Amino acid sequence: MAGPSRPSEKKQASLTSFFTVRSSQKTATSSPPSRSAAPSPAEKKDDKDEESTSYSSPVSENARKRRLQENRPSSQARNGRASKRARAIVDDGDDDYVEEASEGSADVSKHPVGAAEHPPSSSRTERYAYGASTSAADADALDEDEEDAEAVRRKKEELHQKFVKKLGNPDSLSLFRRRETNGGSENPAGDGEDDEGAGEDAEEEEDATPVAKTKKKGAKTGKLTPMEIQFLDIKRKHMDTVLVVEVGYKFRFFGEDARTAAKVLSIVCIPGKFRYDEHPSEAHLDRFASASIPVHRLNVHVKRLVAAGYKVGVVRQLETAALKKAGDNRNAPFVRKLTNVYTKGTYVDETGELDQAEGTGAPAGGYLLCLTESPAKGAGTDEKVDVGILAVQPATGDIIYDDFEDGFMRREIETRLLHISPCELLIVGDLSKATDKLVQHLAGSSTNVFGDRTRVERVPKSKTMAAEASSHVTQFYAGKTKSDDERSAALLDKVLKLPESVTICLSAMINHLTEYGLEHIFDLTKYFQSFSTRQHMLINGTTLESLEVYRNATDQSENGSLLWALDKTRTRPGRRLLRKWIGRPLLDKDSLEERVAAVEELLENQSTMKVDKLGGMLSSIRADLERSLIRIYYGKCTRPELLSTLQTLQRISYDFSRVKTPADTGFKSRLISEAICALPGIGDIVTKYLDKINPEAAKKDDKYAFFRDDEETESITNHKLGIAAVESDLDMHRKDAAAKLGKKTPVTYVTVAGIEYLIEVPNTDLKHVPASWAKISGTKKLSRFHTPEVMRLLNERDQHKEALAAACDAAFSNLLKDIAAEYQPLRDAVASLATLDCLLSLAQVATLPGYTKPTFLPSCSPPTISITQGRHPIAEHTLPDGYIPFTTTLSSPSPIAQLITGPNMGGKSSYVRAVALLVLLAQIGSYVPADAMSLTLADAIYTRMGARDNLFAGESTFMVEVSETASILRGATPRSLVVLDELGRGTSTHDGAAIAHAVLDHVVRDIGCLTLFITHYQSLARVAQGLGDGLVRCVHMRFEAKPRQQRKPKQLPANGTTPDGGEAEEEEEDSVDDEITFLYEVADGVAHRSYGLNVARLARIPRRVLDVAARKSREMEEAVKARRLQGAARLLEDVLRTAQKQSEGVDEQLEHLISSVEQL
Repeated sequence: MAGPSRPSEKKQASLTSFFTVRSSQKTATSSPPSRSAAPSPAEKKDDKDEESTSYSSPVSENARKRRLQENRPSSQARNGRASKRARAIVDDGDDDYVEEASEGSADVSKHPVGAAEHPPSSSRTERYAYGASTSAADADALDEDEEDAEAVRRKKEELHQKFVKKLGNPDSLSLFRRRETNGGSENPAGDGEDDEGAGEDAEEEEDATPVAKTKKKGAKTGKLTPMEIQFLDIKRKHMDTVLVVEVGYKFRFFGEDARTAAKVLSIVCIPGKFRYDEHPSEAHLDRFASASIPVHRLNVHVKRLVAAGYKVGVVRQLETAALKKAGDNRNAPFVRKLTNVYTKGTYVDETGELDQAEGTGAPAGGYLLCLTESPAKGAGTDEKVDVGILAVQPATGDIIYDDFEDGFMRREIETRLLHISPCELLIVGDLSKATDKLVQHLAGSSTNVFGDRTRVERVPKSKTMAAEASSHVTQFYAGKTKSDDERSAALLDKVLKLPESVTICLSAMINHLTEYGLEHIFDLTKYFQSFSTRQHMLINGTTLESLEVYRNATDQSENGSLLWALDKTRTRPGRRLLRKWIGRPLLDKDSLEERVAAVEELLENQSTMKVDKLGGMLSSIRADLERSLIRIYYGKCTRPELLSTLQTLQRISYDFSRVKTPADTGFKSRLISEAICALPGIGDIVTKYLDKINPEAAKKDDKYAFFRDDEETESITNHKLGIAAVESDLDMHRKDAAAKLGKKTPVTYVTVAGIEYLIEVPNTDLKHVPASWAKISGTKKLSRFHTPEVMRLLNERDQHKEALAAACDAAFSNLLKDIAAEYQPLRDAVASLATLDCLLSLAQVATLPGYTKPTFLPSCSPPTISITQGRHPIAEHTLPDGYIPFTTTLSSPSPIAQLITGPNMGGKSSYVRAVALLVLLAQIGSYVPADAMSLTLADAIYTRMGARDNLFAGESTFMVEVSETASILRGATPRSLVVLDELGRGTSTHDGAAIAHAVLDHVVRDIGCLTLFITHYQSLARVAQGLGDGLVRCVHMRFEAKPRQQRKPKQLPANGTTPDGGEAEEEEEDSVDDEITFLYEVADGVAHRSYGLNVARLARIPRRVLDVAARKSREMEEAVKARRLQGAARLLEDVLRTAQKQSEGVDEQLEHLISSVEQL
């Protein structure tokens, strides 16, 4: 479309003007195939004003397009093609050519605009129109016209050549676009023509350059927008992070991040560029792929991305629209900055902790674990490595560290990883191949032992890392110490005494958490704990899995685990503490008896008012106080959560406000009374901060009225007064607006669609509205306006509001810092609540029928475990008919071990698991499901159960079996409890039996630990007897075996074939397939058969297969019996021969003979 151009400048024409016909009221235009005559000089002079409003005269345009029109069949095709190639260019010779063409042209026929369908005949066609007579004058005029036309044609030819040279080659338009985009810096490649007219062409190019500046707003240029450039600058610094960018009232993902977000969050991804470099494969795309989420759903979506294992960064706008409008950078994009970065281990925000999905496994402990490793000595199976770990739980402030040496199988690392259950791993330096495979195995799948996919990050480790880490940690803590603060000095002293490998991990963790703004968690060194502190029993990872301590072995969920059976807690801090208690049973007898005494006192007073008061107080706590406190410490707590936390703590302190000394609690147990005494002390602290808060505004998350009037900062008060002053001016302005409308009464402001201070004027009175008023909206009957004064005042009010919001946020942040200074006593009070919750949970378990208090024997007593009518603490909750109790005793010196035999599925594994779990329960401080139990404290529980391989480590089933056994033999002490289930079954009968024989002999004779040994090798019974002194007691799981009722042969048809034509087979009578009834009771003696065929029948193995197996089993048993009978006969013969010659040695041979006969 033609736009206005100034007469003083050169006229600018677009490519469209070469191919389209223009018409005006005073200028005639011919039909497309015909030539239109140029106006005379007089006409041109008369039409000067009209020319000033158009790009060029019609004659000029017709002259330009003449050559291109000669071979065009129709104007429609020409106009359609021209519209596709339209580009604006400038022609220097427009004016000159118009004048020359005007001088040599004939009269112009005039016609109105829009008459293109019936164009009038031009002067050229009129010359050849049929007439009745032709005079000589007409012939002379015709010759003159032809000469003039020839001059015009030559001029057009020159212009056409100039056009072809400039834009005539096939690639000229694309080159022109590129030159236009790049500001005219590129020139098209030479086409082999002479450089004639180069000056003119250069001049034309210079004039064509500014066209890019006059492009229509929003046109695609192929360049990135300022906001996209801003995003790329941030993205290139954080390529491993999924960035979510605040853009107006939405948060948006760009490029590959958008594809990731669309997949995880199930949102739409708008196609575009996915790469962040200028790759040729995406050269045809002019924008990034994008996906968007609403502002108020940011936390929800960030949590989902973080839970999926991604590192997520939030890029926020650091200025608001009103402040930007009043600032110096009003024409620049909003200032944006990466304000928050989150991962699974560092997600601590206003909305709380990550929720663990149900059914995906046991929840991870929420720890971020740093691991470093260095070779110590040895190679191959003798390899040793020095390992340092540091685990931080940002949500609670707990810190665990350890420094240890590990062997070839990496059992120590596995044990600590399983206990801590990290949700994120930070690895410093390179790991050995074995350790790396272990970490990948534990963290690599979505159903791993931690219950969820674990994020792994790696940082390099330099050769001087130890010295650098020590210097870094010293500087970090030196800046936090105070010369007169003993606690600060003790803090620094404790940190400086950490082992070297732990210091390396601490330095790496400080650097890592600094990125997330969580580095000040290390100020809380009161909660630094060594993992290897020997106040607790260390249960290795294999035992945790075998005994189903944290999760069951079926679907890896918590249901059916020991934690599930014991968890009666009412608060989240209590639940986390109970998990720690279960995983770390006590070794100190005094501490253990103190805990059991506390549980006993709560049990005895379970119906009293003081216990009910404790239970009611804990049940009323809805918030997770431990995590709320740490969010306050980090400055990330919301206003409603702060109010709820402080009010909850205040209520708790008031409930026990009368307690001044432990005697006032009414409990004898020191553990309970000390926990209660820690609660009243926080009352004054909490009340001091609650007095500053307006509760109604805090519940509504109203930042402007959050503080009470007398507690507001000066900045908040000033901005509130500024807003009130502006609103007062707006109210006074109503009279002025009414006066301009000719009204006597002040106008009334209305609010429509969120737009305030609108003045409504009926459409019949619009003549009174000044032109300076801005129309905002309207209907058929009325219009709504903003006066200039209203707009000015609204802008001023918006600036005050945004400054007020910033002032309120700053005041709230300062309040959180003040509360964080009181973190220690508040955290101690919450820890006391968690202790009370755990004790009440154990007391509730103790109320279950059949539970009794265990008796702990003195440490000087020989290792002993004695259980009367004991039951499995998990199975009795899951079995519909209950668990059949057992009675057993293990004691040093005898019987120090039990050799357990019995049929398959007879309950052997369940029995040994129950014994181990009862020992574990007793050392937690819980009552146990038994009529009576006495024991000495076990320093460890080791198990080797089940059959599994470890393909990640290249270990076969048998390799895993013997490796775990080797680890047990190295770590067990005389006070350990060892459980070995079917050792040796992973290899041949002779090798397996030999290994089982040797291991049993070693644990009994050399180690002397309490042992439960399950086997199907009946020959081990003779080994047990050979150990002498009753060291090994043979027991079995009782059962009843009855021959199954013999089946009658099938009645065959007379022809001996089945109805389908096949030959019939008579079934053999199967007398070997006995019917087994399991009694699930433990009794003395050895079971000489395992009855595997019975299990095969229960598993629904095909009948034909079972028949063959039964026949083979009978044949092999008869062959063995025959060999044993022959051996017994030869032995009897030797005994008789020896008895005749000499009496010495006869007794030993007789015992051997009797044993052989018993086996027969």
